[in-house]
Amino acid sequence: MREIEASFDAIELRLPNVPDESVPDGADETANAVAKTWGDPPVFTFAPKPHWELGPELGILDFERAAKITGARFTVLKGAASLLNRALIQFMLDLHTREHGYTELLPPFIVNAASLAGPGSSRSSRRTSSACREPTGTSRQRRRSPSRTSTATRSSRPRRCPSPTAPTPLLPRRGGRGRKDTRGMIRQHQFDKVELVKFTLAEQSDAEHEKLTHNAEAVLERLQLPYRRVLLCRGDLGFASKKTYDLEVWLAGQGLYREISSCSNFGDFQARRAAIRTKVERGGKARNELVHTLNGSGLAVGRTLIAVLENYQRADGSVAVPKALVPYCGGLTEIRKG
Repeated sequence: MREIEASFDAIELRLPNVPDESVPDGADETANAVAKTWGDPPVFTFAPKPHWELGPELGILDFERAAKITGARFTVLKGAASLLNRALIQFMLDLHTREHGYTELLPPFIVNAASLAGPGSSRSSRRTSSACREPTGTSRQRRRSPSRTSTATRSSRPRRCPSPTAPTPLLPRRGGRGRKDTRGMIRQHQFDKVELVKFTLAEQSDAEHEKLTHNAEAVLERLQLPYRRVLLCRGDLGFASKKTYDLEVWLAGQGLYREISSCSNFGDFQARRAAIRTKVERGGKARNELVHTLNGSGLAVGRTLIAVLENYQRADGSVAVPKALVPYCGGLTEIRKG
């Protein structure tokens, strides 16, 4: 029986989640549907620059030095850029913990193979994550790992687990699709995220997915960054997701929208693999049920920094600091060369 069960487990681990009925058909990203747009792209009286030109001219992004120190697709953030990066992390964490009800965590940076299997990304994480002795995984995997093989008591409020208080460095190898968009800070081998994770009951799953997505959108709206919400089609869904919204921020220097967050509902797919249950009373009887798990980036910090630089740039080459970030930047209101 142990041999048979092991063979079945190996097969089940390769089976992806079943898409939600509301997910549109389609083979790739060209079939994704724009569900919402917010804000108007800024209009300039000059030709806006991409961040890979703007940052070096201001002396706050150094791609050449990073390449000498480490290699391609790394960046040294200096002065105001480093301050802005730190301010963004603190701003996001404060917003999510103080207004959205998340609990701040600081998990280990390294996870083991068993913890990767639960979120349904063991194969991809081994392929795309840099490793010490085990794959580092992503912060959303670290968020869920402490709940492996656990049973929680139902409460009147869904449990929420957010990102760490400090920058969480992710070190993807960036194979496959990551070989494109290599200029600047779009696809780096090291970056920070602030993640949002929820454990909820099955009947609350869809509503909580909408709330989580709104929580991520709130960051962009507070920073006055135009964005759109995109519903991924079946062919573009991740292995473990049953429904995903991508948030795409407008980048003025490049004249296009770029993904800055993916907000996914996994249903009971991950909980089934990781044996995460909760006690629920139904018909006067208590029973153990699998929870539903959700996660989203709230937000990817590096791409938020890019969006601020490109959308808040001025004709004289300076960059205004969004009002929401000024208190986190020690009163700094603009970034100028020197």
